[in-house]
This record gives sequence, C-alpha cells and structure tokens, in this order.
Amino acid sequence: MAAAYGLYTHIQSNKRRSIALLLGLFFLVYLMVFAGALLAEAMTQDAPLDRLLWQAWLDLLWAAPVATLGAALWIAIAWFFNQSLIDAVTGGREVTHKEEPRLYNLLENLCVSRGIPMPKLKVTEDAALNAFASGLNERQYSITVTTGLLAHLDDKEVEAVLGHELTHIRNGDVRMLVIAVIIAGVIGFFAELVFRLFFQGGWRWGGRSSGGSDRGKGGGLAIVIAIALVVAAWLLSVVIRFALSRKREYLADAGSVELTKNPDAMISALRKIEGRGELEGATSAVMEMCIDNPRQGFADLFATHPPVEKRIAALAQFAGGRDPGPLELPEVEEPADSAPEQDSEPTKPFLPAEPPVTLGGPNPSGPGGDAGPWGPRQS
Repeated sequence: MAAAYGLYTHIQSNKRRSIALLLGLFFLVYLMVFAGALLAEAMTQDAPLDRLLWQAWLDLLWAAPVATLGAALWIAIAWFFNQSLIDAVTGGREVTHKEEPRLYNLLENLCVSRGIPMPKLKVTEDAALNAFASGLNERQYSITVTTGLLAHLDDKEVEAVLGHELTHIRNGDVRMLVIAVIIAGVIGFFAELVFRLFFQGGWRWGGRSSGGSDRGKGGGLAIVIAIALVVAAWLLSVVIRFALSRKREYLADAGSVELTKNPDAMISALRKIEGRGELEGATSAVMEMCIDNPRQGFADLFATHPPVEKRIAALAQFAGGRDPGPLELPEVEEPADSAPEQDSEPTKPFLPAEPPVTLGGPNPSGPGGDAGPWGPRQS
C-alpha cells in the first residue's frame, strides 16, 4: 500500500486538491451573498427578472470585499480558539508523561523515529473507542484519545491509531478540514438565517406581503432562483466538506502502517473501533475528525469516512495485512472502588513478616558486628 510518509508527490497533489476545494468554498460564500442580494431586491421592488439579476450583481460587487473580510475574520477567530471549542465539546484534557506514561511513550517514540514535532496529547473520558487530531498550526496540534480506546486496545493497536492521527497532521489534513468546516459553517448559518427570515419573518415584497395577489412574475421567479441558489450552495458545501475528510482516511491508514511497520495492528484497531466510536455530545464537525465516524448520511454520499470494510480491504491488499473479521472487545477489569476488607487474603508484603536477625541477638552471618537492615547487632 502506498505509504503516506515519503510519497511527497502524492501529498502535494492532495494538498493542491484541498486548496482548490477551499477556494470553491469561498466561491460558495459569494454565491450565498448573491442569492441573498437577489432575494432582498425581489422583496423590495417590483421589477423584471433581468433588472433584479443585474441589481443583485451590483450588490454582490459592492458586498464582496465585506464578505471576504468577514470570512477571513471568522477564520482568524477560529485559528486562535478552535482548539478551546473542541476541548469544551469533547472534555479533552492535556496529559503529561507522568499521568499517561503508556500513551505518552508510544506517541513520543513515533515522533522521535521520524523527527516529527510531538503534538499535545489529550485524553477525554468517554467509553467510545475513538481518537482524532485537531489544530491549525504546530503550536495547536494535538491528538485526543478516549479512555474507552485505551481500555480495549493493546499497545500495538494504540500505536497504530496514533500513527494514523500523526499522518493526518503531517499531511495537512487537519488544517484543511478545520478551515473547511469553518467556512461551511458560515454558509450553513447564512442559509438557515435566510430561510428563517423568509418563511417565519413575514418579509414584504414590493411594498406588499410576500403572499399578496399582485406579486410580479419577475419578483416571484427571482425569489425561486435565490432560494434554489441557497439550497445548492449549502448542499455543495456539505459535499465538499465530506470530500476533504473522506479521501484522506486511506492515506492516513497507509501512513500508520509505514510508521509502525505493522498492518495487522491497524486492521485489528479498526475492527475494534468499528461501530463503537460515537462520542456522546460531540458535534458532526468533531466526528468528522475522528478515526471513524459511525454517523452515516443517506445514499452513502454524505458519509464522512469510507466504510471500515473498504479501508481494511485496502490494507490487506496493498500492505499485506490480515483481516481477522469482526472482533469482540476483550473484558476490561474494573478498578476496585475501595480497599480490601481486613479479613480478606493479604497481599504479599513488601518486607518479610519477620526480620532475618533478631534485634539485640547474635548475628547469624558470623562475626563482624556489621549493622544489618533491621538495626545494629548488639554484642
């Protein structure tokens, strides 16, 4: 299987496609502005369709700098606060080597082996089996794993998951996905605002109610076109957003195998995670960043991740991995809630029950009068 690390031509091509998609999202922002302008013109004057379209185009030219500045400002705000928002949604907390030595060592070893700057390591208290990378720059990059994943995956499987998320960071997937989600969020917000104002706000058209009997044909057609543009822009933003995350999962799986040299660990990790990754209370944007997103849309078009079966088939075909089939989760021993009772079987003590030398008695090791571990020998 083509590994992500080392295939710089493929990575650069992937980045160029991502940039093109993001430029497409900015185009959708302008399309939404045009649709809003057309709707406003149709609501405020009774004129032929061609005149309304021309007036909406002039409105777009006037509003384009403001729309660009607003989108840029939105991205700038997200640049600094996106990680805080994600942590607030998922409950992620940063951990140190002392708190999570097993997890920390696995990530550190992977980073050292490839000279990769080590991202922050975070853990969220959730029974789901999942993990995700987030952040927009090297100072923000972090990998978050759930306690459920740590409880049910062995070290090799956890290492494979960490390698998957590191590949997302290395390939620029995380940054592109976050920016796409931000811009798509703007479009979704604007679309919802337009529909709420139009269907619930009682807008007036040409000095009369939008439901009036003397509505002009031009204005009515302009309203239909504007609403169609809003719907089309929203649907395209959803498709583009999903494409940004969906195509990268195969590459991240390959990158994990190249890092760990263990395709079987990646396959068994996916089998254990499969269908068990739903993060309670997480938004759809957060789930799109996860190693597996069990939330599926209709017709598979709106699924943010390829099916696990296809990902495993690719690993088996190109990386030589072995698919064990669906896996049951191993039993996890729950920690004791309280100290053992006094009459229970005592554990092996750290020190012997009785000292090897009786205090004040002769030294069985022979003459010399040396002080033993239990005190000085008395002569």
